Amino acid sequence: MIRLLVDPANAMTAMGLALSSIGIDFSIAGFPEIGVAIVLWALLADHFDGVVARRMRGSRSAQTGEVGKNLDSLADLVSAGIFPAVTLIVVGHGSPLCVVSGAVLVVASALRLSFFNVVGSPTGRFVGVPTSWVMPVTAIVFLLRPTLPESIFAKLFAFILILLAILHVSPVRVPKTAGFMYLVVTAFCVVASAALAFRGAS
Repeated sequence: MIRLLVDPANAMTAMGLALSSIGIDFSIAGFPEIGVAIVLWALLADHFDGVVARRMRGSRSAQTGEVGKNLDSLADLVSAGIFPAVTLIVVGHGSPLCVVSGAVLVVASALRLSFFNVVGSPTGRFVGVPTSWVMPVTAIVFLLRPTLPESIFAKLFAFILILLAILHVSPVRVPKTAGFMYLVVTAFCVVASAALAFRGAS
């Protein structure tokens, strides 16, 4: 079973999962900005493991690819569902609103990912907003945190995550990330993670 992680695409997915776990630890420890900065790199791993897998098509076994597909969904659930939910609960000091909002996001993320594993994107577009949108939005929220009254920050974050949860399970059609957008996502993650890490450490 461990040999499946020798596959470059699966290894990249596993690295993203590990980064998400580390990010959760930082959020729980009271450093959510650093946690968000770390999980942005998990998002990059999620974007590029698929690119690597497609380039290896034909050279990896069907079993390796199927395990990678399921591992990818589990990693996405942690980075885009569990991590934001935990972070929301931390910054909201365990308020009922934050706990419920976090739970709704996790369930919606799991449903969205399970639906994708079964249905895929036969028309070339995703059905429902992908879970990968959560981390860039979360990063923007935390970048704006110093400009917002602390009394409303957690409520605003909760509202945004609930909105994303609804969009995950909605019938809206969303185009896949391709071409130039990979550069945009990469540049955003690098710059935003650096800014959040600096703020969290200062």
